[in-house]
Order: sequence, then structure tokens, then C-alpha cells
Amino acid sequence: VEFLYCDLASMMSIREFVQKFKMKKIPLHVLINNAGVMMVPQRKTRDGFEEHFGLNYLGHFLLTNLLLDTLRESGSPGHSARVVTVSSATHYVAELNMDDLQSSACYSAHAAYAQSKLALVLFTYHLQRLLAAEGSHVTANVVDPGVVKTDLYQHVFWGTRLVMKLFSWLLFKTPDEGAWTSIYAAVTPELEGVGGRYLYNEKETKSLHVTYNQKLQQQLWSKSCDMTGVLDVTL
Repeated sequence: VEFLYCDLASMMSIREFVQKFKMKKIPLHVLINNAGVMMVPQRKTRDGFEEHFGLNYLGHFLLTNLLLDTLRESGSPGHSARVVTVSSATHYVAELNMDDLQSSACYSAHAAYAQSKLALVLFTYHLQRLLAAEGSHVTANVVDPGVVKTDLYQHVFWGTRLVMKLFSWLLFKTPDEGAWTSIYAAVTPELEGVGGRYLYNEKETKSLHVTYNQKLQQQLWSKSCDMTGVLDVTL
């Protein structure tokens, strides 16, 4: 295990991380996008983006795109490289406001968090379509880890934290259990060459119906390219 620093709330930090990683000249077989904040007060990343959208979504969007060439080089027939992105069941109650992705008009911590997780699902599906269209030996899937007892909940309502403390053994997964679906998506032979799936408890399930809207996927992708400076490659 080797640690390389990367601040997903900073586009400069992400670019510096990718540069350092590529200097090592090593393959990249699995990329798991798992960083995130939840229900934080309204605040911005170093680049001026609303923190949920900027860190949870745009940070991973940029990181993945900058590493795609390495992923492509690392994948081979029968041994595809894999991108695994961690979303959340909160995406089912989310709305994507293309006119106000920064939640500047009316800020709700829950809505902003849910929107960032919805964006990750749309991103994954469009990424998979791009990869499949070019014939890359790279796949992209999205996972829902379930409700996991971690420090993510430090900003939620105090009553929710009390319930967590009293009933976590019954209602919440441990961090190890929360990692199972991500690990499954990363290594299971059953998903060799298979992408564009939403996985929960190591099984494929349906995401929110709007996530399958290819026009919306494309709109979000193009907007994200503008925000991060990534070259937009349309289908």
C-alpha cells in the first residue's frame, strides 16, 4: 500500500495527484471513487463550487477523466480495467437542477447531497456508453453501499445521531460491510466486461428512472466538462 495525497475539493490537487501517479509508470486496473461529504453547511470548494457537487461529483469526474488513458492501457481482453463509483440510495429522492447545479438559489444540505449522488449515477452510465462505443477494455459501474456507520453523519440532525448511537447495531452496516459491494464490483468475475450497472448488496438493481435518460446524461457530462476543463467527447 502506498499513499498519495489527493484533495477532491481542489482541481489543482487532483491534477497534481494524477501527474505524480502517472510518473510511477504503473498500471491502473481498478479505480474506486469513494470520497464524499454529507449534509454539510453551505460552503464552497477551493474552486468555488458548492461542496457536495464539487467534491462528491466534480472531483471524481475530473479524476476519472484524467486517469482514463491509463485505465485504457491497463485493460485487456478478458481482464478489463474497472471504474467503480459509490453513489447512495438518496439519489432516488434527488432532482438534478441543470439551471442551478450549485444550489445557490435555495440551499438544502440534504437536496445538495442527494443531487451529487444522482449526478454520479448519470456520470457512470454515460461514461460506460463512451467506453463501449470506443471498444475500450474498461467498464464503469455504480454501487450503493447501504447505510453505513461512519463519520459522514457528523453533520446530520442530533436526533438522527442519537438513533445511530442506540440502534447502529441493528440499522447500520459496519464500514467493512459497507465496502462489500464496492469490492464485489471491483473483483468479481461475474462483472468481467460488464458495465453500466447499479449494484446494491452485490446484486444489480434499478436506479432512479431519470438516470437512464441519455439526453440528461449528455447534458450533465458536457456541463461538467465546461466546469472542469475536460475535453468533451460526444457520442
